[in-house]
Amino acid sequence: MMKKSLITVLLLILATFAFASSVFADPASDPWLTVMPQPGHAKPNGKTVVLISGDEEYRSEESMPQLARILALEHGFKCYVLFAIDPADGTICPNINTNIPGLEHLQNADLLIMLIRWRNLPDDQMKYIVDYAESGRPMIGLRTSTHAFNLKGSAYQKYSWDNKNPDYEGGFGRQIFGETWIAHHGAHGKEGTRGIIASEATKHPILKGIEPGSIFVKTDVYQVRLPMPKYCYTLLFGEVTESLDETAKAVYGPKNNPMMPIAWTNSYHTSSGADSRVFATTMGSAQDLLCVGFRRLLINAVYWTTGQERRISRNLPIDIQGKYDPSSFEFRATEKWKPGKHPAQM
Repeated sequence: MMKKSLITVLLLILATFAFASSVFADPASDPWLTVMPQPGHAKPNGKTVVLISGDEEYRSEESMPQLARILALEHGFKCYVLFAIDPADGTICPNINTNIPGLEHLQNADLLIMLIRWRNLPDDQMKYIVDYAESGRPMIGLRTSTHAFNLKGSAYQKYSWDNKNPDYEGGFGRQIFGETWIAHHGAHGKEGTRGIIASEATKHPILKGIEPGSIFVKTDVYQVRLPMPKYCYTLLFGEVTESLDETAKAVYGPKNNPMMPIAWTNSYHTSSGADSRVFATTMGSAQDLLCVGFRRLLINAVYWTTGQERRISRNLPIDIQGKYDPSSFEFRATEKWKPGKHPAQM
């Protein structure tokens, strides 16, 4: 009897290790994170998502692995999470803006999600992103992805955030996500953002299950030109609040009259004539992911961009997976991004 009990315990231990390895299937040597669907959770749905992190402030290296876990465990997506990697030691370093290994996974991806800022990637890495964008496949851009690239001497120079050429004005952000960097609208780090549903968008699938007032984040509202490119459709406006407390009142005056869009859809017309579904939001810090309404917005957007809006329901699972204690945002603060970690440690 004791022997059988011991065997049972050993089998449970082995199952636990199998559980862990099935979620994070990548070996420690991979400069990216692979997050797999898992037995006992959602069935694999056959679609692959590539999530690209790489910004110096909003801790995308923390939020993207968590979002990948939700997508894999609750919704059956296979996910690759890519990071800004220091080539000297292979550790994650958001302040390195010239290296994001693993972009070749975009060749077989069904969806690209990014939160990057002012990356100066080499041409061989940029090619994977541009080829994906021009393929007509769907894309989601968070926060600083409106100004994703600040390229120097690149064959892909037109994708830089400050491109003045009217044929591709505003670069990747303006042309694909609908806007480039202009300025902060709310007081950065002092005034928060409350999502206000656009009156004409109440029946949009991405907003299903999102109650009025359920989205509040600590990242401030960005300036966004009105109107945006003709294919954009505003879903949420951002009410600037007096403080970072979710119960804070709205700021009185011109900051909220008119309000700036903080979430919208776009249809990117590619050079080959294809149209890709795009979702963009100026929210997206690692802390923002703690907001239930914001997580629902993102999961709904994943289904909408991939053409699966019929699967969106008011009760799609959006729970945080495992331990998640995100760092607060602060520009280039070494102590905030927990240096010295390899992708497998995330």
